[in-house]
Amino acid sequence: MEQPTPLVIDTDPGIDDAVAILLALASPEVDLRLVTTVHGNVDLEQTTENALRVLHLAGRSDVPVAAGARGPLVHPLAERAGHVHGAAGLGGVELPPSPASLDPRPAVVALAELLTSSAQPVTVVAIGPLTNIALLLAVFPEAAERIGRLVVMGGSAGAGGNVTAAAEFNAWADPEAAQAVFSSTVPTVLVGLDVTLPTVLGADGVERFAAAGPLGETAGAILRQYMDHARRTYGTAGVVVHDALAVTEAVVPGTLGTVPRDVVVDTGLGVTRGQTLVDRRQPSGSATAVQVAERVDSAAAVELLVSRLESFAAARG
Repeated sequence: MEQPTPLVIDTDPGIDDAVAILLALASPEVDLRLVTTVHGNVDLEQTTENALRVLHLAGRSDVPVAAGARGPLVHPLAERAGHVHGAAGLGGVELPPSPASLDPRPAVVALAELLTSSAQPVTVVAIGPLTNIALLLAVFPEAAERIGRLVVMGGSAGAGGNVTAAAEFNAWADPEAAQAVFSSTVPTVLVGLDVTLPTVLGADGVERFAAAGPLGETAGAILRQYMDHARRTYGTAGVVVHDALAVTEAVVPGTLGTVPRDVVVDTGLGVTRGQTLVDRRQPSGSATAVQVAERVDSAAAVELLVSRLESFAAARG
């Protein structure tokens, strides 16, 4: 049996971030070595506390958590997403505090040290604003070169935006950081709204893993807030678990159909700030090309998520 791929999740929990972390822990193909936190859905102190508590819920307080950037590289963030994720970020569900202490290293230092010391290529899944990853590129470029694969949840090739008409939240939250990442030579996969929006987790799937044990029941309770928001805002009967789809691609490479494209991020201060401009005229052969996800089997992706969370919750008892 092959050794699991070392995995880092850079995250801003966030309801779908919490589900993504649980999916990674439920996947034998990967070994979650580190969680780094970043500003985004809620402020850094809350995203960090949420990451610690989600790992504790899953019985994995041994996974270190290191706190990262409190805000974007250049311009302050105009708004967060508490109206979607709840004021504390986990849908109004209060998880028990973790007994684990926060890793004393800054997130970028912890990530750089893991990358340079790992005997295997490390996959990094970035499911929040890209501030930490941009800082890694700037401060520890030799460590960034050791990333085996960077899977980013963010942006949109043609589906418009979700925080503005033009921009997806993670790209919009720090466009300068996103531009730095997408113009780098790090092997990057962009999992954007084009493939996440069609991938909807329905109430029946939530109830399947919610019935599998206390962990599943708690995960279901967190997601019900998300489902209520989707029902009120969009009139839909399910939720888009954006970040879990990025983790799925990290866990099972090739889950998504990708095409190498050149990607530029609008860093201006106008109405299109944060828009990801994807050149879809032809596949790119440049060293900075991003593998843009353009095809997804949504039913299969949702079934993988549900079945793994169901099995994980049942095993936890």
